Amino acid sequence: ADLYLEGHDQHRGWFHSSLLLASALEGRAPYRGLLTHGFTVDSQGRKMSKSLGNGIDPQEINKKLGAEIIRLWVAASDYSGDIAGDEKILARVVDAYRRIRNTLRFLLANVSDFDPATDTVPFDQMLEIDRYALTRAAEFQAEVLAHYKVYEFHPVVAKLQLYCSEDLGGFYLDVLKDRLYTTAPKSLARRSAQTALYQITHAMLRWMAPFLSFTAEEAWKVFGKSDSIFLETYGSITGADEGMLAKWSRLREIRDAVNKEIESLRAAGQVGSSLQANVVLTAAPEDHALLASLGDDLKFVFITSAIELVAGNALQISARPSSDAKCERCWHYRSDVGQDAAHPTICGRCTSNLYGAGESRVHA
Repeated sequence: ADLYLEGHDQHRGWFHSSLLLASALEGRAPYRGLLTHGFTVDSQGRKMSKSLGNGIDPQEINKKLGAEIIRLWVAASDYSGDIAGDEKILARVVDAYRRIRNTLRFLLANVSDFDPATDTVPFDQMLEIDRYALTRAAEFQAEVLAHYKVYEFHPVVAKLQLYCSEDLGGFYLDVLKDRLYTTAPKSLARRSAQTALYQITHAMLRWMAPFLSFTAEEAWKVFGKSDSIFLETYGSITGADEGMLAKWSRLREIRDAVNKEIESLRAAGQVGSSLQANVVLTAAPEDHALLASLGDDLKFVFITSAIELVAGNALQISARPSSDAKCERCWHYRSDVGQDAAHPTICGRCTSNLYGAGESRVHA
């Protein structure tokens, strides 16, 4: 057999007896792999039983929360030991499911008008942050497949939650919204973003399909080309080298520090959002070169209306409220809002994106 799968009580039972018998008769083990799991216990580690009244009825959970929650709870648990379950634990699983599903909804919504046959942007022509996002996705997929190969499901669930909340929701998708919503629908800038999102969505549905089977299949019905996600294999994701990952990892660290400074302004009631802040960023030579390489696109990465970069000896951040007017379309605070009399409530960037040649974006 390829695999023997049972609870750890079978170490002294079927696993042992079949191993002895096969060794005696054939001189080898009767299985290529052996996988054992623990048993379901309550939150206090007690074995579930009718007498204690601490059992969980899967059918009741299914009626109340759905089969996906049961599957995600099991997949998120380290089955090498006993698996704890109660209503509080299931409530946390529901939150995790909601986070993954909401991320998937955003991805699907923003590729709804994307035709990969005609709209795909070649990797070397994509904006830098989009190339980084695909490189990070390729790295993440390698981690996922390595875990699946040795039947480790709970690290995949944990890492997918972090990927959705930090890599995507907390960074990439947050930065991307301005480009998706304000640039021309068929512009290179928007199509570059959609190219990355399309590939990430394809990959993500495959990552989650083993444990969120119904959700993955439901999404595939409107997204995929074949009849079922379960007829698909894992595809390769085009990525750059490790230098790209290192560069953007440092940029994200600096961005986190900037966000903390802006948050202090927000807590003081001086700004309502990061776009209302103007930032002065002093950086040591290595960081300065890194930040300067993004040019005018740096403000989009930090989601501020303006950012001034100053050479120094160490990282220092200061932020103040912008004195410029707010564009009602992109919400950036800019000095050129209303300069076009025909469009008095929007900025020059939006005027160009709507009625002119459109802005040029290279990095973000």
